[in-house]
Amino acid sequence: MLYLASTSPRRRELIARLGVDCTYCASDADERVCGLLPPEELVKTLSRRKAEGARAPREGNIILGVDTVVALDGRILGKPKDDADAKRMLHALSGRTHEVYSGFTLIGGGKTHSESVCTSVRFAELTEREIDRYVASGEPRDKAGAYGIQGLGGMLVTGISGDYYNVVGLPLRRIYEVLRDEYGVCADENF
Repeated sequence: MLYLASTSPRRRELIARLGVDCTYCASDADERVCGLLPPEELVKTLSRRKAEGARAPREGNIILGVDTVVALDGRILGKPKDDADAKRMLHALSGRTHEVYSGFTLIGGGKTHSESVCTSVRFAELTEREIDRYVASGEPRDKAGAYGIQGLGGMLVTGISGDYYNVVGLPLRRIYEVLRDEYGVCADENF
């Protein structure tokens, strides 16, 4: 049985696409980080903590922890504190390319696998009105980098290089490959 250590509805929806039996559980992970880590190391560290802190039975199961951040010029943009913070982030991203890093950790069968996946995202030059209207939609409030590519925020993006699902928060293909190749988990016969 695969356990996803996440309460994110987006991640739950995405993991279902793999066609494997999955149960969801919360994690008691401490997400505070001491010192400055590069984004790719930060997401691996936090995903491992989430997997290790999952409230799930360990015996015979595989636990998946995931963490995603947005980085601009190596600086991490978290979830906005308020609408003004969301506007600040969107101004910074306007007309620029940034990176989205997702770290994932799989624990099970006596082994642990952690890695990070990076996708580059290019934003359009945004007008003040576009930023105001997007922020007024409420969508940026719970999103790293103040946007969700799978929703209205997709209109802000002019291109990506890498895994689209990584930007949503779960690098599906890479997780599937590791489950298949290292853990012997196969998708259902319809895949």
